[in-house]
Amino acid sequence: MLMHQTNIQLRIVKDRLFLALVVLLSFAMIAPLLLIIFHIVKNGIGIISWEFLTALPKPMGETGGGIVNALAGTMMLIVLASLIAIPLGVLAGIYLVEQKKGAIATGVRLCMEVLQGIPSIVIGIVAYAWVVLSMGTFSALSGSVALAIMMLPVIVRSTEETLRLIPDNLREASLALGVPYSRTVLKVIVPAGLTGILTGVLLAIARIAGETAPLLFTAFGNPYMSLNVLKPVDSLPLMIFNFATSPYPEWHAKAWGAALVLVVFVLGMNFFAKVIAKRWKVQF
Repeated sequence: MLMHQTNIQLRIVKDRLFLALVVLLSFAMIAPLLLIIFHIVKNGIGIISWEFLTALPKPMGETGGGIVNALAGTMMLIVLASLIAIPLGVLAGIYLVEQKKGAIATGVRLCMEVLQGIPSIVIGIVAYAWVVLSMGTFSALSGSVALAIMMLPVIVRSTEETLRLIPDNLREASLALGVPYSRTVLKVIVPAGLTGILTGVLLAIARIAGETAPLLFTAFGNPYMSLNVLKPVDSLPLMIFNFATSPYPEWHAKAWGAALVLVVFVLGMNFFAKVIAKRWKVQF
């Protein structure tokens, strides 16, 4: 009896030690993220103001200035990249769901896996060769092409995985009522998984929002406000890179402020995507 109680107490101790180890490792995993966010907030919060968000950059030696051109350029690049990548990615995901086997489907999946692992700077060089050299100038369009290529694997994979979770009963009921196959897919299957697809789109946007390397070869940067898709534009990652590598302390402070704005945007997109994904899982 005494030995049995001793074994129980020993198991309780082991269980508590294991639980403590799991909690410790969990905190150790999120500690780098918290430290990075704390460091960015500490260095960047002091420069955040209405002028900083709405004014154009000023030359070195003049006080004030902001990042509105980078904000506008970032939004332009994201919108253009989304217009290119979302239709292609969603259609490819639908094809992979409807054609589970076959050489083409296998090839598309393989291409998406390879594309997801290609360094972003290589994609930037490819976009430079395809678009910049063809147009003879850097532009927002070339930067959007590079970012769209990076978005495709995320959107294709999320669309495929989402539509695979849709119950077959919906498809069977629609076909049994005489609805054509194409309308069944577009009017029944896709709307049922729209929330999950939107989650993948948001994650893809968050993925490209902080990319700098592809834009060095494509969008190039612009210290002025430009809304022309055929001209160079600035973006938050490019501005952070240029300001952080400059020898001027004032520009370093602006780089921290721009980094804080970018981090808040990326974290917000990821949080929004997680909320949508959680609600969609509860629904199904």
